[in-house]
Amino acid sequence: MKFLDEAKIHIRSGAGGNGCVAFRREKYVEFGGPDGGDGGRGGDVTAVAVEGLNTLIDYRYQQHFRAERGRDGMGSNRTGRDGKPVVMKLPVGTQILAEDKETLLADLVEPGQRVTLAQGGKGGRGNAHFKSSVNRAPRRADPGQEAQEFSFWLRLKLFADAGLAGLPNAGKSTFLSRVSRARPRIADYPFTTLHPQLGVVYLDGAEFVLADLPGLIEGAHQGTGLGDRFLGHMERCGVLLHLVDGTHDDVAEAYRTVRHEIVAYGQGLGEKPEVVALNKIDALTPDLIEERRQALAAACGHEAHAVSGASGAGVETVLRALHGHIRAHRGGSEPDIAESAAWQP
Repeated sequence: MKFLDEAKIHIRSGAGGNGCVAFRREKYVEFGGPDGGDGGRGGDVTAVAVEGLNTLIDYRYQQHFRAERGRDGMGSNRTGRDGKPVVMKLPVGTQILAEDKETLLADLVEPGQRVTLAQGGKGGRGNAHFKSSVNRAPRRADPGQEAQEFSFWLRLKLFADAGLAGLPNAGKSTFLSRVSRARPRIADYPFTTLHPQLGVVYLDGAEFVLADLPGLIEGAHQGTGLGDRFLGHMERCGVLLHLVDGTHDDVAEAYRTVRHEIVAYGQGLGEKPEVVALNKIDALTPDLIEERRQALAAACGHEAHAVSGASGAGVETVLRALHGHIRAHRGGSEPDIAESAAWQP
Protein backbone atom coordinates (compact mmCIF):
# COMPACT_ATOMS: atom_id res chain seq x y z
CA MET A 1 0.00 0.00 0.00
CA LYS A 2 1.38 3.41 -0.94
CA PHE A 3 2.22 5.72 1.95
CA LEU A 4 0.68 9.20 2.08
CA ASP A 5 0.91 11.42 5.14
CA GLU A 6 -0.91 14.54 3.93
CA ALA A 7 -4.18 15.15 2.09
CA LYS A 8 -6.76 17.88 1.62
CA ILE A 9 -10.48 17.14 1.95
CA HIS A 10 -13.68 19.06 1.33
CA ILE A 11 -16.74 18.22 3.39
CA ARG A 12 -20.38 19.25 3.50
CA SER A 13 -22.95 18.23 6.07
CA GLY A 14 -26.57 17.55 5.19
CA ALA A 15 -29.08 20.39 5.23
CA GLY A 16 -32.16 20.02 7.39
CA GLY A 17 -35.45 19.03 5.77
CA ASN A 18 -38.21 21.63 5.38
CA GLY A 19 -41.24 21.68 7.61
CA CYS A 20 -44.57 20.81 5.99
CA VAL A 21 -47.76 22.87 5.63
CA ALA A 22 -50.67 20.42 5.71
CA PHE A 23 -54.14 20.11 7.19
CA ARG A 24 -56.11 17.18 8.48
CA ARG A 25 -58.63 16.06 5.88
CA GLU A 26 -61.15 13.46 6.96
CA LYS A 27 -64.78 12.78 6.15
CA TYR A 28 -67.15 14.51 8.55
CA VAL A 29 -64.26 16.58 10.01
CA GLU A 30 -64.80 20.03 8.59
CA PHE A 31 -62.03 21.85 10.40
CA GLY A 32 -59.29 19.25 10.97
CA GLY A 33 -56.60 21.73 11.81
CA PRO A 34 -52.89 21.76 10.88
CA ASP A 35 -50.93 18.50 10.89
CA GLY A 36 -47.74 19.31 8.97
CA GLY A 37 -44.71 17.37 10.25
CA ASP A 38 -41.17 18.56 10.94
CA GLY A 39 -38.27 18.12 8.57
CA GLY A 40 -35.57 15.56 9.34
CA ARG A 41 -32.12 16.50 10.59
CA GLY A 42 -29.25 16.57 8.10
CA GLY A 43 -26.38 14.11 8.47
CA ASP A 44 -23.13 15.01 10.26
CA VAL A 45 -19.61 14.55 8.88
CA THR A 46 -17.52 12.83 11.55
CA ALA A 47 -13.90 11.65 11.70
CA VAL A 48 -12.93 8.65 13.84
CA ALA A 49 -9.48 7.17 14.57
CA VAL A 50 -9.21 3.45 13.83
CA GLU A 51 -6.44 0.92 14.28
CA GLY A 52 -4.93 -0.96 11.36
CA LEU A 53 -4.38 2.08 9.11
CA ASN A 54 -1.05 3.83 8.59
CA THR A 55 -1.60 5.92 5.46
CA LEU A 56 -3.96 8.58 4.10
CA ILE A 57 -3.81 7.22 0.56
CA ASP A 58 -7.60 6.72 0.43
CA TYR A 59 -8.04 10.48 0.69
CA ARG A 60 -5.88 11.11 -2.34
CA TYR A 61 -8.55 9.62 -4.61
CA GLN A 62 -11.66 10.67 -2.70
CA GLN A 63 -11.51 14.22 -1.41
CA HIS A 64 -15.17 15.30 -1.31
CA PHE A 65 -17.54 14.03 1.37
CA ARG A 66 -21.21 14.99 1.57
CA ALA A 67 -23.70 13.84 4.16
CA GLU A 68 -27.32 13.26 3.19
CA ARG A 69 -29.94 15.97 3.44
CA GLY A 70 -32.84 15.47 5.86
CA ARG A 71 -36.17 14.63 4.24
CA ASP A 72 -39.02 17.14 4.30
CA GLY A 73 -41.87 16.74 6.76
CA MET A 74 -45.21 15.33 5.59
CA GLY A 75 -48.87 15.50 6.47
CA SER A 76 -50.45 13.54 9.31
CA ASN A 77 -47.69 14.92 11.59
CA ARG A 78 -45.06 12.72 9.94
CA THR A 79 -41.49 13.82 10.58
CA GLY A 80 -39.04 13.51 7.71
CA ARG A 81 -36.27 10.93 7.89
CA ASP A 82 -32.86 12.11 9.15
CA GLY A 83 -30.07 12.25 6.62
CA LYS A 84 -27.38 9.58 6.70
CA PRO A 85 -24.11 10.77 8.25
CA VAL A 86 -20.62 10.37 6.77
CA VAL A 87 -17.98 8.75 8.98
CA MET A 88 -14.38 9.16 7.81
CA LYS A 89 -12.01 6.48 9.13
CA LEU A 90 -8.55 7.93 9.78
CA PRO A 91 -5.32 6.37 11.08
CA VAL A 92 -4.45 6.91 14.72
CA GLY A 93 -2.07 9.87 14.83
CA THR A 94 -3.92 11.97 12.23
CA GLN A 95 -4.07 15.71 12.82
CA ILE A 96 -6.90 17.79 11.35
CA LEU A 97 -5.82 21.28 10.32
CA ALA A 98 -7.74 24.31 9.11
CA GLU A 99 -7.45 25.42 5.51
CA ASP A 100 -4.53 27.69 6.43
CA LYS A 101 -2.61 24.45 7.15
CA GLU A 102 -1.42 25.82 10.50
CA THR A 103 -4.37 25.94 12.90
CA LEU A 104 -4.72 22.56 14.64
CA LEU A 105 -8.38 21.64 15.11
CA ALA A 106 -8.13 18.04 16.34
CA ASP A 107 -5.45 15.46 17.05
CA LEU A 108 -6.67 11.86 16.91
CA VAL A 109 -4.24 10.05 19.21
CA GLU A 110 -6.46 7.28 20.63
CA PRO A 111 -8.32 4.49 18.81
CA GLY A 112 -12.03 5.28 18.75
CA GLN A 113 -11.48 9.01 19.27
CA ARG A 114 -14.18 10.87 17.33
CA VAL A 115 -14.67 14.48 16.28
CA THR A 116 -17.59 16.09 14.43
CA LEU A 117 -16.24 18.20 11.57
CA ALA A 118 -19.55 19.51 10.21
CA GLN A 119 -22.92 19.34 11.93
CA GLY A 120 -26.04 18.54 9.98
CA GLY A 121 -28.73 21.21 9.78
CA LYS A 122 -31.79 21.04 12.02
CA GLY A 123 -35.10 20.20 10.41
CA GLY A 124 -37.67 22.95 9.97
CA ARG A 125 -40.86 22.96 12.03
CA GLY A 126 -44.16 22.04 10.40
CA ASN A 127 -47.24 24.23 10.61
CA ALA A 128 -48.66 22.15 13.48
CA HIS A 129 -46.19 24.02 15.75
CA PHE A 130 -47.73 27.38 14.93
CA LYS A 131 -51.32 26.62 15.85
CA SER A 132 -52.66 28.97 18.53
CA SER A 133 -55.92 30.24 19.95
CA VAL A 134 -55.90 33.15 17.50
CA ASN A 135 -54.47 31.30 14.49
CA ARG A 136 -56.28 28.03 14.06
CA ALA A 137 -55.05 27.37 10.52
CA PRO A 138 -51.43 28.56 10.23
CA ARG A 139 -49.87 28.35 6.82
CA ARG A 140 -46.36 28.85 8.05
CA ALA A 141 -43.57 26.27 8.19
CA ASP A 142 -39.84 26.73 8.76
CA PRO A 143 -37.24 25.78 6.18
CA GLY A 144 -34.48 23.40 7.20
CA GLN A 145 -31.20 24.76 8.49
CA GLU A 146 -28.48 25.19 5.90
CA ALA A 147 -25.60 22.73 5.61
CA GLN A 148 -22.07 23.48 6.79
CA GLU A 149 -19.21 23.31 4.32
CA PHE A 150 -15.49 23.31 5.11
CA SER A 151 -12.10 22.36 3.74
CA PHE A 152 -9.46 20.73 5.93
CA TRP A 153 -5.95 19.34 5.74
CA LEU A 154 -5.20 15.90 7.13
CA ARG A 155 -1.65 15.28 8.35
CA LEU A 156 -0.51 11.90 9.64
CA LYS A 157 2.21 11.59 12.26
CA LEU A 158 3.01 7.94 12.78
CA PHE A 159 3.10 6.39 16.20
CA ALA A 160 6.27 4.43 16.91
CA ASP A 161 8.18 3.58 20.07
CA ALA A 162 11.52 4.42 18.48
CA GLY A 163 12.59 6.30 15.36
CA LEU A 164 15.70 5.91 13.21
CA ALA A 165 17.49 9.16 12.41
CA GLY A 166 20.55 9.85 10.34
CA LEU A 167 21.94 11.22 7.10
CA PRO A 168 20.89 9.61 3.82
CA ASN A 169 22.61 6.27 3.22
CA ALA A 170 23.47 5.81 6.90
CA GLY A 171 22.16 2.23 6.80
CA LYS A 172 18.82 2.81 8.53
CA SER A 173 16.80 0.57 6.20
CA THR A 174 19.35 -2.23 6.49
CA PHE A 175 19.17 -1.97 10.26
CA LEU A 176 15.34 -2.11 10.22
CA SER A 177 15.34 -5.17 7.98
CA ARG A 178 17.86 -6.86 10.31
CA VAL A 179 15.82 -6.36 13.51
CA SER A 180 12.27 -6.79 12.15
CA ARG A 181 10.31 -8.45 9.37
CA ALA A 182 9.94 -5.14 7.53
CA ARG A 183 11.43 -5.21 4.05
CA PRO A 184 12.20 -1.63 3.04
CA ARG A 185 13.94 -0.87 -0.21
CA ILE A 186 17.72 -1.08 0.25
CA ALA A 187 20.34 0.29 -2.15
CA ASP A 188 23.79 1.89 -2.00
CA TYR A 189 22.68 5.42 -2.91
CA PRO A 190 21.17 8.25 -0.86
CA PHE A 191 17.38 8.73 -0.48
CA THR A 192 16.55 5.10 -1.19
CA THR A 193 13.85 5.47 1.50
CA LEU A 194 11.30 8.06 0.41
CA HIS A 195 8.51 7.20 2.86
CA PRO A 196 8.51 6.16 6.54
CA GLN A 197 8.62 2.42 7.16
CA LEU A 198 7.46 0.63 10.30
CA GLY A 199 8.76 -2.64 11.75
CA VAL A 200 7.96 -4.58 14.91
CA VAL A 201 10.99 -5.61 16.97
CA TYR A 202 10.74 -8.63 19.28
CA LEU A 203 13.17 -8.65 22.21
CA ASP A 204 13.16 -10.78 25.37
CA GLY A 205 9.46 -11.57 25.10
CA ALA A 206 8.54 -7.91 24.55
CA GLU A 207 7.91 -5.99 21.37
CA PHE A 208 8.13 -2.39 20.17
CA VAL A 209 7.63 -0.49 16.93
CA LEU A 210 10.64 0.97 15.14
CA ALA A 211 10.21 3.58 12.40
CA ASP A 212 12.70 4.04 9.56
CA LEU A 213 12.46 7.66 8.43
CA PRO A 214 13.94 9.11 5.23
CA GLY A 215 17.39 10.62 5.64
CA LEU A 216 17.75 14.19 6.85
CA ILE A 217 19.94 16.78 5.19
CA GLU A 218 21.06 20.27 6.14
CA GLY A 219 18.06 22.62 6.22
CA ALA A 220 15.60 19.79 6.86
CA HIS A 221 13.84 21.72 9.65
CA GLN A 222 13.01 24.43 7.10
CA GLY A 223 11.54 21.93 4.65
CA THR A 224 14.60 21.14 2.54
CA GLY A 225 14.09 17.69 1.05
CA LEU A 226 10.65 17.52 2.73
CA GLY A 227 12.60 17.23 5.97
CA ASP A 228 9.99 19.02 8.07
CA ARG A 229 7.41 16.39 7.09
CA PHE A 230 9.83 13.58 8.01
CA LEU A 231 10.75 15.23 11.30
CA GLY A 232 7.05 15.46 12.15
CA HIS A 233 6.88 11.67 12.40
CA MET A 234 9.58 11.75 15.10
CA GLU A 235 7.30 13.76 17.40
CA ARG A 236 5.40 10.60 18.38
CA CYS A 237 8.52 8.50 19.10
CA GLY A 238 9.63 7.81 22.65
CA VAL A 239 13.33 7.52 21.80
CA LEU A 240 15.54 8.20 18.77
CA LEU A 241 18.22 5.88 17.41
CA HIS A 242 20.75 8.04 15.63
CA LEU A 243 22.79 5.99 13.17
CA VAL A 244 26.00 7.48 11.82
CA ASP A 245 27.76 5.99 8.80
CA GLY A 246 31.07 4.66 10.08
CA THR A 247 32.64 4.96 6.62
CA HIS A 248 32.11 8.75 6.71
CA ASP A 249 35.40 10.64 7.01
CA ASP A 250 34.10 12.93 9.78
CA VAL A 251 31.56 11.04 11.88
CA ALA A 252 31.36 13.86 14.44
CA GLU A 253 30.30 16.36 11.79
CA ALA A 254 27.79 13.89 10.36
CA TYR A 255 26.25 13.55 13.82
CA ARG A 256 26.16 17.31 14.42
CA THR A 257 24.45 17.97 11.08
CA VAL A 258 21.48 15.76 11.88
CA ARG A 259 21.39 16.75 15.54
CA HIS A 260 21.20 20.44 14.58
CA GLU A 261 18.16 19.80 12.38
CA ILE A 262 16.43 17.80 15.13
CA VAL A 263 16.96 20.55 17.72
CA ALA A 264 16.09 23.38 15.28
CA TYR A 265 12.80 21.70 14.37
CA GLY A 266 11.56 22.13 17.94
CA GLN A 267 8.35 20.41 19.14
CA GLY A 268 10.35 18.74 21.92
CA LEU A 269 12.51 16.62 19.59
CA GLY A 270 15.73 17.92 21.11
CA GLU A 271 14.68 16.68 24.57
CA LYS A 272 13.87 13.13 23.51
CA PRO A 273 16.20 10.34 24.69
CA GLU A 274 18.78 9.42 22.08
CA VAL A 275 20.82 6.30 21.46
CA VAL A 276 23.79 6.91 19.14
CA ALA A 277 25.44 4.15 17.14
CA LEU A 278 28.33 3.98 14.68
CA ASN A 279 26.98 1.87 11.82
CA LYS A 280 28.66 -0.18 9.06
CA ILE A 281 31.52 -1.36 11.27
CA ASP A 282 31.78 -4.48 9.08
CA ALA A 283 33.58 -2.24 6.56
CA LEU A 284 36.11 -0.89 9.10
CA THR A 285 39.22 -2.21 10.83
CA PRO A 286 39.11 -2.64 14.66
CA ASP A 287 41.41 0.33 15.21
CA LEU A 288 39.34 2.60 12.96
CA ILE A 289 36.14 1.46 14.64
CA GLU A 290 37.45 2.47 18.06
CA GLU A 291 38.87 5.76 16.80
CA ARG A 292 35.62 6.83 15.15
CA ARG A 293 33.47 5.51 18.00
CA GLN A 294 35.38 7.69 20.44
CA ALA A 295 35.07 10.71 18.13
CA LEU A 296 31.32 10.12 17.92
CA ALA A 297 31.01 9.74 21.69
CA ALA A 298 32.83 13.05 22.17
CA ALA A 299 30.45 14.76 19.73
CA CYS A 300 27.24 13.46 21.34
CA GLY A 301 28.45 13.65 24.95
CA HIS A 302 27.56 10.10 25.92
CA GLU A 303 28.26 6.50 24.94
CA ALA A 304 28.29 5.63 21.23
CA HIS A 305 27.63 2.03 20.28
CA ALA A 306 29.28 0.19 17.41
CA VAL A 307 26.90 -1.77 15.18
CA SER A 308 26.53 -3.36 11.77
CA GLY A 309 23.07 -3.71 10.27
CA ALA A 310 24.51 -5.93 7.55
CA SER A 311 26.31 -8.48 9.76
CA GLY A 312 24.26 -8.06 12.94
CA ALA A 313 27.27 -7.19 15.10
CA GLY A 314 26.26 -5.10 18.14
CA VAL A 315 22.59 -5.06 17.17
CA GLU A 316 21.31 -6.74 20.33
CA THR A 317 23.15 -4.27 22.57
CA VAL A 318 21.60 -1.32 20.75
CA LEU A 319 18.12 -2.85 20.92
CA ARG A 320 18.45 -3.37 24.68
CA ALA A 321 19.47 0.27 25.11
CA LEU A 322 16.42 1.35 23.07
CA HIS A 323 14.12 -0.95 25.02
CA GLY A 324 15.27 0.52 28.31
CA HIS A 325 14.23 4.02 27.20
CA ILE A 326 10.98 2.72 25.72
CA ARG A 327 9.99 1.06 28.98
CA ALA A 328 10.70 4.31 30.80
CA HIS A 329 8.60 6.23 28.26
CA ARG A 330 5.68 3.83 28.61
CA GLY A 331 5.81 3.48 32.37
CA GLY A 332 7.27 6.78 33.48
CA SER A 333 10.30 5.24 35.25
CA GLU A 334 13.99 5.64 34.66
CA PRO A 335 15.50 3.41 31.95
CA ASP A 336 17.38 0.30 33.02
CA ILE A 337 20.73 0.98 31.37
CA ALA A 338 22.13 -2.27 32.63
CA GLU A 339 19.69 -4.21 30.52
CA SER A 340 19.67 -1.79 28.00
CA ALA A 341 -10.77 16.44 21.36
CA ALA A 342 -12.43 18.00 19.70
CA TRP A 343 -13.15 20.80 17.44
CA GLN A 344 -16.73 22.07 17.17
CA PRO A 345 -17.86 24.09 14.14
